[in-house]
Amino acid sequence: MAGPASAHLVWAEIDLTAIAHNVRELRRIVDPKARLLVAVKANAYGHGAEQVARMALTNGATDLGVARIDEGLALRRAGIAAPILIFGFTPSDRTAELITHALVPAVYSLENARAMAAAARTQGRTLPVHIKVDTGMGRLGIPCGDQGGAGIDTAAETVERISRIDGLVIQGIFTHFATADQADKGYARRQFDLFSRLLDRLASRGVKVGLRHAANSGAIMEMPETHLDMVRAGISLYGLYPSEEVDRGRIDLKPALSLKARIVHLKPVTAGTCISYGCTFQTRKPTVIATVPIGYADGYSRGLSNRGTMLVRGQRVPIVGRVCMDLTMIDVGGVPGVSMGDEVVLIGRQNGAGISADEVAATLSTINYEVVAALTDRVPRVYILNSERSG
Repeated sequence: MAGPASAHLVWAEIDLTAIAHNVRELRRIVDPKARLLVAVKANAYGHGAEQVARMALTNGATDLGVARIDEGLALRRAGIAAPILIFGFTPSDRTAELITHALVPAVYSLENARAMAAAARTQGRTLPVHIKVDTGMGRLGIPCGDQGGAGIDTAAETVERISRIDGLVIQGIFTHFATADQADKGYARRQFDLFSRLLDRLASRGVKVGLRHAANSGAIMEMPETHLDMVRAGISLYGLYPSEEVDRGRIDLKPALSLKARIVHLKPVTAGTCISYGCTFQTRKPTVIATVPIGYADGYSRGLSNRGTMLVRGQRVPIVGRVCMDLTMIDVGGVPGVSMGDEVVLIGRQNGAGISADEVAATLSTINYEVVAALTDRVPRVYILNSERSG
């Protein structure tokens, strides 16, 4: 855990009380019989995997999800014993680590499954797995098309063959929605229909698949019929909504991350002064330029050059010139009393004003996921409780 904010020139504050609140809200709307997996991949979307995982598990989460084996191993080294599912590809030559550390990989093809099983047998052990089915995302997964039912039959045959491979134990089966965060749920419902028909076909063949799961954040919120045996909460865990199209009245989420820095330089300048690389900004009148020690190497996008804003003393001020690797400049000429060391808020609230991750994402023509997940390890994470939060 990083030290207090006062020790840093740039830092991300992670409100663990908000994480706890969001888990309880998710638990409130999820089918009571369903397990709640929370995705802590990508360093918990930039929030800090170990700390977020502990808080989520304490408040109602049952399982953790990561993208890669090394993410799971880091959680195990931290002493976290909860079930961990690896969503992405795991090389078969790392099967011994999976078994030793009780990490459960996804398998998504017959060849993939056979390689993992062979590696498990060389250890004299069995490997629990979840089978990934592609119902329309187009990434990883056993294809499950809808060509007159033939696609489902082929997928069912593949799953059945995997279930019979010596060395594997089928612990679950899942798919992933491509459009559950859109207002039009037609495509997501077609995906769920395919998945449901596949499950029915497998049941008729006597194939036991364990935990059935499909719902991501959008489906948790707006497609309760998809909750099944487990749901997988990602962006909603962090207090952010999966898109502008979901009904935000269904669940009260609290953003957990604020991004802050301190002014490290103040410079009065005259009209016509060029700021930063390429001289893309020139002052139109005398003003004061503040330098903030954050840049694109910290994950603060260069796309915010001459477009983004920050908060100083509760007042919104513009970014001027190009965002550099380590530094960014803002025009604080209109902020009374601005001083060296003043706190600057890049994401979050200050004196009643706010800049959200959604707003930053809109400026960059991207999504809130990318804004928070992009923050690099150079930015210390400072973990607080809500009562400690300022602004």
